[in-house]
Amino acid sequence: MFASDMNPARDAGRVTTAGAVLFPIQFTWPHGGRSVFLSGSFNRWTELVPMSQVEGCPNVFQAVYAVPLGCHEYKFFVDGEWRHDERQPHKTVEYGIVNTFDAMPIPAEVPLVHPRSEILNNMEVDNGLMHRVSAVTLNQAMPRISEEDVTASRHRIAVYLQAHTAYELLPESGKVVALDVALPIKQAFHILSEQGIPLAPLWDFRRGKFVGVITASDFILILRELVNNRSNLTEEELETHSIAAWKEGKAYLKGQVDGHGRPIPKELIYASPSENLKDVALKILQSGVAIVPIIHLEDGLFPQLLHLASLAGILKCICRYVKHCPSSLPILQLPIYAIPLGTWVPRIGESTSRPFAMLRLTASLSSALDMLVEAHVSSIPIVDDNDSLVDVYCRSDIMALAKGRAYTHNLNEMTVHQALQLGLDSNPPYGTRSQRCQMCLRTDTLLKVMEQLANPGVRRLVIVEAGSNRVEGITSLTDIFRFLLG
Repeated sequence: MFASDMNPARDAGRVTTAGAVLFPIQFTWPHGGRSVFLSGSFNRWTELVPMSQVEGCPNVFQAVYAVPLGCHEYKFFVDGEWRHDERQPHKTVEYGIVNTFDAMPIPAEVPLVHPRSEILNNMEVDNGLMHRVSAVTLNQAMPRISEEDVTASRHRIAVYLQAHTAYELLPESGKVVALDVALPIKQAFHILSEQGIPLAPLWDFRRGKFVGVITASDFILILRELVNNRSNLTEEELETHSIAAWKEGKAYLKGQVDGHGRPIPKELIYASPSENLKDVALKILQSGVAIVPIIHLEDGLFPQLLHLASLAGILKCICRYVKHCPSSLPILQLPIYAIPLGTWVPRIGESTSRPFAMLRLTASLSSALDMLVEAHVSSIPIVDDNDSLVDVYCRSDIMALAKGRAYTHNLNEMTVHQALQLGLDSNPPYGTRSQRCQMCLRTDTLLKVMEQLANPGVRRLVIVEAGSNRVEGITSLTDIFRFLLG
């Protein structure tokens, strides 16, 4: 039943079929040893997964391993002997005692941030901060920071943001693309793809105002309709259906109608050049949008679209500020595992309403699109057969399908790998995988993570295990601002 070879043989016993959703789980062995491996029903007991010793905790070993949906059994191979952890759920089977756990499915609706329930007693922080740390960090010496220091650091950043305006986000030169709501959906799709942008404000000439934004999420919803309900939305209709017609249909699709069955118009969320940066950031966070147009309004004149404000631009301003006074902001030196920053891989036995799912390169593109929409996430880590990070599939990657009308292909047959390759081949500015796949470690400081996220085009960082690059979590611009402005 158990593997007799100490060498990993991942290709021999993968139980995960192509395209299956995987749930990374953190396994921990806290009872010491010289060499520790993991095996279980999730890999048919045919391979031994090496576990890494935690720095500063010689008795603690950990490994992150992705498992498919279902009930699983597992055991540890410690110094040549099979053992189970008595502190975790276990049962007796015909071949001995094994540990057990369940991998739960993704819920239909999930919160953007799900902090873990433990509060570390040896870290003096605000009781309102719920600490998202892995099992092994409970055994590590945690940085000490007082509630007053946390409050003071947040206050200094808030004061800085309130003293600066959206006008300061405007670049010296650049362009902003806006689309007419009368344009056909298909044409809008191609324009955004050719311009290399994932979204654009919408202009209504009849009303003489900006009325909304079209984003990559709109195209994901449209393509899902093409796949799931071709009788109601065909590829030909993309030629004639305008953006305005789609926005109206989207309101019906989401049930956003009044008592008379008419779609409820949504007001555009925008900022004026004179608004302070804190208010702009809060608008982005509270509305759940990626950008806020900066629009100058003057009586008797058409509104002027000046810029698209994003959290990345505001974070870049903060990084310039803190560069000159890092010592006065002690929270910036905290490692990200010590603060409630991002979403982390759950550990065995942990109750969570948001399983951390990822996909293989062989997964179908339709499964990736379903996950982006139903799990309310903006990106999905893509891993190889060793569960190491190789890429990330983001909402904006849908734009690559506009090249050569690839969206007319069967999305159930197109793999994530093919979709990502399409973007790399057809659009050089799309970036290399190394540029797209931005990573950090759990021990990286908040300041280091902020500086990485302030770089152009970086919206999230995948937290990986040092050495193996196995996924441990993910953190984003939204997570940073929810912490700083919390």
